[in-house]
Amino acid sequence: MQKLKNKTFKLSLIELHAVCEANYARLLRLFPDYENCNTRDLLVGSAKVRLNVVERCRYTTIFQLHQQRGESRWLGLLRIEVRAYHDARMLEVGMFQSHRKVAARYQYPNRQMFAQNEKYQQNRFLADWLGHCLQNGRADLDVAAPVAGI
Repeated sequence: MQKLKNKTFKLSLIELHAVCEANYARLLRLFPDYENCNTRDLLVGSAKVRLNVVERCRYTTIFQLHQQRGESRWLGLLRIEVRAYHDARMLEVGMFQSHRKVAARYQYPNRQMFAQNEKYQQNRFLADWLGHCLQNGRADLDVAAPVAGI
């Protein structure tokens, strides 16, 4: 019987950055007027998706992304918080469902049972989800809320 060697996990920053850069472009296609509106609602199949601006700073914007009433019970309610870094043109997951402060890499196994590359997987999931919204979503133009004071 052979012993299995533990393979050292190596995080690819190039892959993570590429996903974050592509996600930034996807989000801006879904919510191009985020600087003037606080909310964008989309209908994606039977699901209602809401993109909210939580905080605006000079170089960053924090968004909350919510999905409700999806056909699938496992993805019917989705909550993601992301931070857009405008100077770097990158979008990074900050909160996924109820998990905050996810490390770039984990030893496996771990108490939370996160994958070794949990941060990458969350950002990759966001890429797939944003792509799905771009391909299948329809905007409800009547519900965009203007920013107070404009």
